[in-house]
Amino acid sequence: MDTKVYRTSEELGAAAARYAAQILNEAIAEQGYARLTLSTGASQLDTLKALVQMDVDWRKVEMFHLDEYMNLASDHPASFRKYLKEKFTDLLPLAKAHFVNPEGDVAQNILDLTNEIRKAPIDLGLIGVGENAHIAFNDPPADFDTKEAYIVVNLDEACKQQQVSEGWFKTMEEVPRQAISMTAHQIMQCKVIVSCVPYAVKAKAIRSLFEHEVTNQVPATILKTHPHVTLFLDEASASLIDVNSLATSE
Repeated sequence: MDTKVYRTSEELGAAAARYAAQILNEAIAEQGYARLTLSTGASQLDTLKALVQMDVDWRKVEMFHLDEYMNLASDHPASFRKYLKEKFTDLLPLAKAHFVNPEGDVAQNILDLTNEIRKAPIDLGLIGVGENAHIAFNDPPADFDTKEAYIVVNLDEACKQQQVSEGWFKTMEEVPRQAISMTAHQIMQCKVIVSCVPYAVKAKAIRSLFEHEVTNQVPATILKTHPHVTLFLDEASASLIDVNSLATSE
């Protein structure tokens, strides 16, 4: 795992966006298209803001959505479909955008999305890390065994508290109990993974990521087994680790 530390979330986002654009452009040059997986949440805002400004032939980019709350309408303020449309897909002439649909026939929706994502490898995954060290909505103990692409998962209390703290919901009771999430297995199929994790509230999760061997109790630890993953931190999120021994500060 390559780890880079920047002064601020804005600098982190700009650097991650440049690197992501490079990966996408290389894929387009090599195969004529690129396939991208995006995560959401407050921690991804600066990266997405910078990424949409990058010089990429977006008409050749196909985007896949990482996760969504069960039975949440797409116009709800906390909907990740709404988030991605407003901050990414509506701003770019993408080839295609595939969203996680948690309404209606969920089993069929998952099957359809699985069929799409498995047509070809994902070139780049932008994968955040939660305050409880989840990736996507794979809360601890995460299912590291399933080979499905998307599954329905239960959200733990720490995850739900994060959603309230970030302002997506007013109370814990409003947060859905379940979500549809890309699995850890499917995330690990990305050719390249970029993990942008700014802010002091993520410092404990980052410390856990480095302190633990691979364990489903700290789901993000599985990223350490991927051959091409870069972790982008800011000084706040890196405050509880020994930066000099692990990272390139920029």
